[in-house]
Amino acid sequence: MKSKSNIRWVVKVVLISVFASMAFTLASTEVMGRAGNIIAFSVLAAFIIIGLIFDVVGVAVTVAAEAPFHSMATRRERGAQEAIRLIKSADRVASFCNDVIGDVTGIVSGAMAGMIAARLVEGFVAGDIWLPLLISGGVTGLTVGGKAIGKNFAITNSTKIVLKVGKCINFLRIKPKSK
Repeated sequence: MKSKSNIRWVVKVVLISVFASMAFTLASTEVMGRAGNIIAFSVLAAFIIIGLIFDVVGVAVTVAAEAPFHSMATRRERGAQEAIRLIKSADRVASFCNDVIGDVTGIVSGAMAGMIAARLVEGFVAGDIWLPLLISGGVTGLTVGGKAIGKNFAITNSTKIVLKVGKCINFLRIKPKSK
């Protein structure tokens, strides 16, 4: 039974990844086609930041202890119940945050960096490779360095991070109408 459930989860993650990648690529391509370089770099930065935030959440949920949230839930602290649910399904949450959103934003930001570099070197001599190298290296450095910093931050602040995510989920959740 567990194996069947795991296969369903893998299929679901693959499909979500494909559609998320298509949506992010479509959005970034639309921006690249219409916007100037400053907007293009801003969207690129946004993709990098989104990837880093989701990577932090994925790591925090994986390492967070469940016990403090039971105490918070007893005191009816907002977001504690959601945090418990996140921790109980940490493998799926981490897979979604790190693999689906984190990896897809990383791939799309790499593609965007290539498109920005190609646009910028259009007017330069054909052999000028420094600008694409600097852009590619900068995006890679920001992504890898940001993830390294983010993982350490997530490990040392996992309870606070998971509670904040739980509060966000609680806020966004549609509440049933009371009679």
